[in-house]
Amino acid sequence: MTDVPHTAPKALTPSAFSPLRQPVFAVLWAATILGNIGTFMRDVASAWLVTDLSGSPSAVAMIQVAGTLPIFLLAIPAGVLSDIIDRRKLLIGVQVLLGLISAALFALALADRLSVEILVGLTFLGGVGAALMGPTWQSIVPELVPKPDLRNAVALNSLGFNIARSIGPALGGALLVAFGAAATYGADVLSYVFVIAALVWWRRPAGADDELREQFGGAFRAGLRYARASRELHRVLLRATLFFICASAIWALLPLVARQLLGGTAGFYGLLLGAVGTGAIIGAIVLPRIRARTGVDGIMLGAALVTAAITAALAAVPPQWLAVILLFILGGAWIAALTTLNGTIQAILPNWVRGRGLAIYLTVFNGASAAGSLLWGLIAEAIGIHGTLVAAALTLCLVAFATLRLPLPAGEADLTPSSHWPEPAIAEPVEHDRGPVTITIEYRIVRENRAAFLAAIGRLAPERRRDGAFAWGVSEDAADPERIVEWFMVESWAEHLRQHKRVSQADADIQAEMARFHAGPDAPVIRHLLGLSAHREGREADDADRRA
Repeated sequence: MTDVPHTAPKALTPSAFSPLRQPVFAVLWAATILGNIGTFMRDVASAWLVTDLSGSPSAVAMIQVAGTLPIFLLAIPAGVLSDIIDRRKLLIGVQVLLGLISAALFALALADRLSVEILVGLTFLGGVGAALMGPTWQSIVPELVPKPDLRNAVALNSLGFNIARSIGPALGGALLVAFGAAATYGADVLSYVFVIAALVWWRRPAGADDELREQFGGAFRAGLRYARASRELHRVLLRATLFFICASAIWALLPLVARQLLGGTAGFYGLLLGAVGTGAIIGAIVLPRIRARTGVDGIMLGAALVTAAITAALAAVPPQWLAVILLFILGGAWIAALTTLNGTIQAILPNWVRGRGLAIYLTVFNGASAAGSLLWGLIAEAIGIHGTLVAAALTLCLVAFATLRLPLPAGEADLTPSSHWPEPAIAEPVEHDRGPVTITIEYRIVRENRAAFLAAIGRLAPERRRDGAFAWGVSEDAADPERIVEWFMVESWAEHLRQHKRVSQADADIQAEMARFHAGPDAPVIRHLLGLSAHREGREADDADRRA
């Protein structure tokens, strides 16, 4: 994607709602809102039933743990599945699972057979479904909209979630009071019907060659290799970790702020949460205009400073009406930060590893938020709520300015597959599990270009590792120093064939630069060396003797 010239008319900037011009995105977006409304209704019913069945605070807390723990534990395996299984089919399967869980809750509530143990167990299964769905649902967004609309599509997803968060709990509470838990669970079951119907209606293009489909273990290792080698991903994850650890203080302490500092009731606490949701909706709508003027780093700085200012303002015990306004502003700042980080992650990930990359981000997000909540809770035990809020605000300000030295990636590189590598030359068919495979590229580099070549080829190291290499290096011929060999190793022949399909247009540009340094009469020589095993070769020889 190229930058829009500064002289271009502002009308060329995608609007906040431009992704809705894509019919598939619009239908799935609307279905997601309905599904999330149903989920919030279900959660309200379950939380209320637990208070009826048991007055124990630990029982109420277990419902929260059961719903969120699977997301933290299973996000990365779920991301692997989203990259190796057809995402549409996986989403349909998960929605069916979640619908069956809500149907079971409906039937048990109708029969008056629900208990705390059953609620916790079914909530845990619902958390497993949410863990499987999260990376997969986010991974399909780039398939539904053109790249210029990607960040706005991410913002619209956040907007849809906050719309559901504003409507779902209130509607669920009204159904619960008027008709009981069974009716609330039944309404949730109906919401899954709409989501499944939308996914069935969507005709997703066929995936890659099935012969090269990754297995779970190999895909898991490939995802970790990509994460270790991607410096852009490291930067986003570091920025997210620092922000969420500091900003989590206000969420960890908000119930105590509402009750102890501001003297509010449960209704007032609900009003504060509603203000956050409303602010998030408005923030998601105006965010594209702000982004066009300030850029992603400006948004992150502004969101951090606004969050810090509101955290400090709550420590000053404002009137309740002012606290509601502050939480409304906080909702806009929070959604700006979430959408910016999520949109950046989406923009820097190639499609083949998108689910795994998003899963790592979700794990960092949940882990940093949980660790930050625990940290600020312990600090509040020691120095009180006032002091903790002030300390969190000051820390967030320091982090906001310090991380300006770590700008977020622009995410404008062309990550579509280049398919420019020729098919490897082989004397006879190679088994896909054969390995390891060593690939060598021989260059002829004259002495005066040697330093520039070595500086340039160093940029290839992370690219090779991101695409599947577990080792990489550059060597020279002791007898002929102008003969320089780049080598890298992959774990199997199938993984190298996948590597052919993973090389992006941006990576192809780097590789073309290397070829320009080559001074030989012919192109650089590429060789594929297959690992040999004495046991394997001996076994194959025995098999040949038996056949003879």
